[in-house]
Amino acid sequence: MSFAVAAEAYDRFMGRYSSPLAPLFADFGRVSDGQNVIDVGCGPGALTEELVRRVGAAAVSAVDPSESFVSALGERHPGVTVRLAPAEELPFAESSFDAALAQLVVHFMRDPIAGLREMARVTHEGGVIAASVWDHGGGHGPLSVYWDVVREFDPGARDESDLAGAHEGNLTVLFEQAGLLEVEESALSLSVEHPTFEEWWEPYTLGVGPAGAYVAGLDPEQQLELREHCRARLPAPPFLIEARAWCARGLV
Repeated sequence: MSFAVAAEAYDRFMGRYSSPLAPLFADFGRVSDGQNVIDVGCGPGALTEELVRRVGAAAVSAVDPSESFVSALGERHPGVTVRLAPAEELPFAESSFDAALAQLVVHFMRDPIAGLREMARVTHEGGVIAASVWDHGGGHGPLSVYWDVVREFDPGARDESDLAGAHEGNLTVLFEQAGLLEVEESALSLSVEHPTFEEWWEPYTLGVGPAGAYVAGLDPEQQLELREHCRARLPAPPFLIEARAWCARGLV
C-alpha cells in the first residue's frame, strides 16, 4: 500500500491516533536517554517526535518509502537523519542502533519478516526491536467503526482485517520467524475525542491508506450515502473513539 499523499493529509487522518500512541509505544520499546534509535516507516513523524523528545534529534534516524513524508520529516526535525527507503532495505550498517521501532508499519511492509530481519540487522546484539499495529482483526482499531459501516454498505469491500499483524498473536509469530529472541506481545489502548462528526469524517476523504482509497473510489452519491451511514452509527458529538494496538518486542 502506497501512501503517496501530503504529510498534512496523513496527520489529519491517522496522526490524531498515532501521536497519542507514540509515547505508549516508546515506553513499550524501552526507549530512554542515551540510546541511538531508528524509526522504521516513520511517516510524517508521530513516533519520531517522541523519540527526539527522549533521546535528542542527533540520536534518531528515520526511514520511509514515501517522498512526501521524508521531505516533511526533514523539515520538521532537521537534526534527525532521514532516508528514503523501505523497511526491507534499510540504508544503514549492521549494529548501528540500540533499538529499532516500527509504529503502524508492519501492516504495510511488502515482506514483514524481511523488514523485521533488516531492523535486527541494523541493531546491535541485545538491542530491542519493537513493532505496533492496530487491532483491525479484533475490531478494536481506530478505523473499526468506519469499516463496520463499509461492510454493511458494501458486503464485498475488503477491509484491513487481513493485513499482517492485525490479529492477536500475529506479531509474535512474525517476530519469531524473523529470528528475534525473548519475544513478548502486549496491547496498548487509547481514546481520542472527536468534537464534531465532520472533524471525524472529513479526513476519510483525503485518500489516505486503504480506508481513504475506498472512499476515493466511490462516486459523490455513494460517498454521501456512506457518510450518512457513519453519522447514524456514531454517538452524538463530542464522542470518543477507543482504539487498541498490538505490540511485540524482541531482542537481537
